[in-house]
Amino acid sequence: MTKFSDLNLNPKVMKAIIEAGYETPTPIQAGAIPPALEGKDVLGIAQTGTGKTASFTLPMLSLLARGRARARMPRSLVLCPTRELAAQVAENFDTYSKHLKLTKALLIGGVSFKEQDKLIDKGVDVLIATPGRLLDHFERGKLLLTGVQVMVVDEADRMLDMGFIPDIERIFSLTPFTRQTLFFSATMAPEIERITNTFLSAPARIEVARQATASETIEQGVVMFKASRRDREGSEKRRVLRALIDSEGEACTNAIIFCNRKTDVDICAKSLKKYGYDAAPIHGDLDQSQRTRTLDSFRNGELRILVASDVAARGLDVPSVSHVFNFDVPGHAEDYVHRIGRTGRAGRDGKAFTICIPRDEKAFDAVEKLIQKEIPRVENPAKSSEPRKSRKKPEAEVEVEAAPVQPKVVEETPAERPAKDTSKGKPQRGRGRGRQDRGRDDKVVGMGDHLPSFIALSFDERRTS
Repeated sequence: MTKFSDLNLNPKVMKAIIEAGYETPTPIQAGAIPPALEGKDVLGIAQTGTGKTASFTLPMLSLLARGRARARMPRSLVLCPTRELAAQVAENFDTYSKHLKLTKALLIGGVSFKEQDKLIDKGVDVLIATPGRLLDHFERGKLLLTGVQVMVVDEADRMLDMGFIPDIERIFSLTPFTRQTLFFSATMAPEIERITNTFLSAPARIEVARQATASETIEQGVVMFKASRRDREGSEKRRVLRALIDSEGEACTNAIIFCNRKTDVDICAKSLKKYGYDAAPIHGDLDQSQRTRTLDSFRNGELRILVASDVAARGLDVPSVSHVFNFDVPGHAEDYVHRIGRTGRAGRDGKAFTICIPRDEKAFDAVEKLIQKEIPRVENPAKSSEPRKSRKKPEAEVEVEAAPVQPKVVEETPAERPAKDTSKGKPQRGRGRGRQDRGRDDKVVGMGDHLPSFIALSFDERRTS
């Protein structure tokens, strides 16, 4: 069995690995590190939770151990799709570079440009960034990419989903042709295949798992749910979610709940709080400081339930998540694998439950087709917890239906009818009648026996008079 000591890493990097308590590399690490140390391009394909971050972090640090950075010209570049993943990569660099005199900068949205500019001006060995913020700095003239020796693209398939591929292609064109490229992805869509053929030179391809496979340590289940009425679907679906959490009892030490829309993330988190669950939301519209606090609380065990959009589905390393609940079936089947991959990490056991409504059945069929297995159906726990209602009608109700009450007809007396005003031809209204009763008399009242004299005159008579 391969050990880290067999991989010819820099001694100072090796010391940091031992202090972190690691001895044996994962398959993707054992396959990617040797060709990366030789200076070759690497194409790594592995499912989430397999240790891809260390696969490029360790060889990069070994390669950068010698040399010095120049102002505004980073020596290496790591591109990540989300702020959280970029921050996690930065933490990995801090862990493994503590015995090396290397500098780094983290360029992500939600943080002041001024502070980031100061770090870039001093010169950094490792630049970790999201594509949008990186191009912002470049267009402001604060950054040059002509000194990049090693470039890493992490979670490339997520970049594709988020629409970053044009930005990635532009960033590639700004870096030297002689750079070394380390490219990592969980799946290989045709668009990603095209990019690797364009920008990688004879890469060493390391594929340690079938594309988009779920870990065997994760127990999966699905509740096929249909609401009693369409306007009650949201509330009844949330009741099913709470029943699922309750049915797991103490085994559910912590959990991530995934929703497709940011609005549903907020509603679901608010609903869980209302019913006494320790929950908090995280999605792209929240302030960066709030997202960081929420994630830190979840990692530290202070927060039990994290309600998230797919921004948290990729690459976030929270080692001991006991459960994942898919409040919605994801629109892309690959996202299902990445969502449930938040549990059952590093060989641990995990559970993943999905709530599927009728309109999501097509998307759910695509998930089962992708993972090549049928997900077990689970009985709706909310149904079993509800008291059964008797279908027999009460006796009093039956009697009422058998003998319906007939409406009583009351005839008006002459005294109650409205009096006529013969002088004006209008009915005289009583004092107690309101404005709303005007014009609602049952009988049409004419002019009676009185005929004004001018009507009897002919037109000719009027002209001669």
